Amino acid sequence: MTHKLPADKTDGPIAWMAGHSVAANLVMLVCLLGGVLALLHMKKEVFPPIEVDAVAVSVAYPGASPEEVEDGVLLVIEEAVRNIEGVDQIISAAHEGSGRVTVELLTGVDPQTVGQEVQAEVDRISTFPVDAEAPRVRVLTFRRGVCTVILYGDVSTKVLHELVEQARDQFLQDPSITQMDVEAVPPLEIGIEVSRANLRRYGLTLDDVASRLRQASVDLPGGGLKTDSGELLVRVTERCDTGVEFAALPIIATDEGGEVLLGDIARVDDGFQDTDRYSLYNGLPAVKLNVYRVGDQTPVEVSDACYRKISDFESRLPPGVKMAVENDRSVYYRQRVNLLLKNGAIGLALVLVTLGLFLEARLAFWVMMGIPISFLGSFLFLPATDVSINMVSLFAYIIALGIVVDDAIVVGENVYHYRQEGMPPLAAAIRGAREVATPVTFSI
Repeated sequence: MTHKLPADKTDGPIAWMAGHSVAANLVMLVCLLGGVLALLHMKKEVFPPIEVDAVAVSVAYPGASPEEVEDGVLLVIEEAVRNIEGVDQIISAAHEGSGRVTVELLTGVDPQTVGQEVQAEVDRISTFPVDAEAPRVRVLTFRRGVCTVILYGDVSTKVLHELVEQARDQFLQDPSITQMDVEAVPPLEIGIEVSRANLRRYGLTLDDVASRLRQASVDLPGGGLKTDSGELLVRVTERCDTGVEFAALPIIATDEGGEVLLGDIARVDDGFQDTDRYSLYNGLPAVKLNVYRVGDQTPVEVSDACYRKISDFESRLPPGVKMAVENDRSVYYRQRVNLLLKNGAIGLALVLVTLGLFLEARLAFWVMMGIPISFLGSFLFLPATDVSINMVSLFAYIIALGIVVDDAIVVGENVYHYRQEGMPPLAAAIRGAREVATPVTFSI
């Protein structure tokens, strides 16, 4: 039912909305229902995405000191990329056996475009030391980590590596887990040791062995052959990937027509690169699986999927090997959401009880309803501003909750004051809201 007001009372949005209850109720329903629907489809993440405007160039230089890395690699790269348009500053770090140049970009510059230019400039450099490996150029990106799954136990690194690869395959089968990477495992390496006695016995050198291994282990396309039944693609697929395959490669032929295999003259081991770095968890050797969220996945969804997969995979682990979850960022997200819900519930209860006791129950109810209506209504506008539900926006809502509760009480008490003076309910609502509209707006 629409209430009629005197002409001097109908000016302004507050009076119009108070006098047209149908419109007010429609706005309330849109805020409540639309806000719930928008909330269900909003992106939820621990922290908002961070744009990393930088390009990194990494170079491995085995056996070189930091000074040699700086002089032979880093200074050359710095000089090559210094004049690229969009570069803000260049930061270099030299370590024993490797170096890294980070090219920081100006705000607004496309990192992909600059990355291609950096790659082109680095490819033109022809003065790198002979022992330096090919530079790796990549545009730095921020990956949204959720948690780290740790596989640990009193077993060899090889066993842990095999188990963690199996675990990764199992985890990625869950539709809620899309991106994972393995950490804390030394790079795989096939070691081939040939004794000096065997080299002399067969008249070989290490260069001879290396050359024949390169020739025997190849994977090359050979073009195509046109036949009556169609075109046949020719490819040489003799690449070796394991120590057993390398051991079976022929090195030389004997006078009797036999073959001397690599395994006959050398010790071939499938192992890992020798490194000083290792990872322990609870005092036992460990490897890590870093889990990330992508797209519209939520941190809670990804974390729950990890725990489900851990409970399934642990039953297949050998004795003494266990799994654990560390740095689960979804815990902080859950805590922040629970804090907002808890504070909201307390605020609603205090408003309802306090105003119901000291003013009147009907006024207290509608003042209380203003809190969820305003909060849910804000969710209608957040997607348009590309704001997600995250630790930052949740903290903002916690702060806003106190403001909304205080303002609701101020407006409600002022309306009740004019009702006590004998004004009609509609007139009291308009005048009470108008009086405090300006101070409430500026307090926000």
